[in-house]
Amino acid sequence: MAAYDSFVRDRLPPPGELPEFLPLDYPERLNAAAELLGGGKPGDLAVVNAHGRWTYGELDDFSGRIARLLVEQQGLIPGNRVLLRGPNGYTLFAAWLGVLKAGGICVTTMPLLRPGEIATVIDTAEIAHAIVDSRFIGDFRAGADQTRYIKHLVKYDGDYGKGELETRCATLAPLAPVDTGRDDPAMVAFTSGTTGIPKGCIQFHRDILAPCDCFAATYFRMGAGDIVMTSAPIAFTFGLGVTLLFPLRFGAAAATIEQPSAPAMMEAMVTFGVTHLATAPTAYKAMLSQPGLGEVLKSLKSCLSAGEHLPKATWEAWKEHTGLSIVDGIGSTEMMHIFISESGDAIRPGSTGRAVPGYEATVLDDDGKPLAEGEGRLAVKGPTGCRYLDDRRQLRYVEHGWNLTGDTYRKDAEGYFWYVARSDDMIVSSGYNIGAPEVENALIGHPAVAECAVIGVPCPERGQKVKAFIVAAANVTPNEALISELKNFVKATIAPYKYPREIEFVDALPKTATGKLRRMELRSR
Repeated sequence: MAAYDSFVRDRLPPPGELPEFLPLDYPERLNAAAELLGGGKPGDLAVVNAHGRWTYGELDDFSGRIARLLVEQQGLIPGNRVLLRGPNGYTLFAAWLGVLKAGGICVTTMPLLRPGEIATVIDTAEIAHAIVDSRFIGDFRAGADQTRYIKHLVKYDGDYGKGELETRCATLAPLAPVDTGRDDPAMVAFTSGTTGIPKGCIQFHRDILAPCDCFAATYFRMGAGDIVMTSAPIAFTFGLGVTLLFPLRFGAAAATIEQPSAPAMMEAMVTFGVTHLATAPTAYKAMLSQPGLGEVLKSLKSCLSAGEHLPKATWEAWKEHTGLSIVDGIGSTEMMHIFISESGDAIRPGSTGRAVPGYEATVLDDDGKPLAEGEGRLAVKGPTGCRYLDDRRQLRYVEHGWNLTGDTYRKDAEGYFWYVARSDDMIVSSGYNIGAPEVENALIGHPAVAECAVIGVPCPERGQKVKAFIVAAANVTPNEALISELKNFVKATIAPYKYPREIEFVDALPKTATGKLRRMELRSR
């Protein structure tokens, strides 16, 4: 029997803690990378950006050479984890596919993560291999130095084609995809929970294809000649689906951009003739005020929003100015991608939509019973579902076979779901999920902070913004200089987008008789 690293498989939740899975018809032996690369012809465009254009044949060849490097020069065996770090681009995509071809398990991380966050990911998944963009190597090395697992590191040079990875692969022959099973782990996607401790979500090879064949095939259709762009990195499963999985599955191409501000995205969309756009509601709102929207609309024909609630006003303003209906959707890392959505004339502005084909969704009352209609905890099941990597929080996400997303929704008589609020302390800002306790843990590390509490407050630009209530340490005088210092301190401690954009000093935090923080009282202010 060939060597296999069973670390991830050994840390799957026990059968009794798994959700109910609704099957899709995939063959028993399946390598997701090979399946995806079969979506286009060898000469068809697969990836385009400011550095070049690459075909399906070139992407297949390069990913196969990366697979051979991992196996023959770095000793990777199926089941080994490989950390990937860098912005969206051709080389990162090839590396992701190469890991799967080699039988490895992808652990893709955001370029914004700080050393401590990187170290936590490495330790949790016991990662020995890493492929890192040389421009983002500093924080990675600082994080890896805090662990004992990384043994093999290879750097690449963005999409300039002159890095160590490119040089070492230049003379290698592509490795044929390893014979993997549909139920073999293919990736571990880390998401930060409300405790601030990241949870590793295990996805199998079949789970990678499911969002393509359920969601994209119905609500975000594309094919040869279409160009897709998103602002989300592939470390987010939303970004992975839209930027890499969907285009490859259906023979389209991905246009990538490293700094996805609204003006930069619009410029790139015109340059590359983008037909399909996926980004957060805040980006759509920002683009409405930018010059040049008319040029963008010459090629654009499909729009998708996810990552945060799409306000009805934003949907209507975009429709009025562009004539295009934004497809809304809700997904989660645990579920791999979007499981509630709607498109075309079936869209109800302000509603997230109805269950995606292949999925079932409902709301549960306080006793865990499904409601025909009304308000309750959102619950979903389908071909994908929550499998945390050795994490007891599995018991909180799965209940009686349902995946509980942590959202409160209202379900109407037609089966449409209407967002009410997050059920926990997660803050969703500009499409990023931010755990309040993680920001609190960063703030409390500053000597000027005695106590603190973090909540999300409404923000027209971001949906929500992070606000911190701080009790200053003794002999500390709160002032604007200290506020600025605290913001910069958080930016340097955790990913910068998580910093509190608003800080209020208070004499004391509201607490229960047992000493627990009363966040609801803070929100009511």
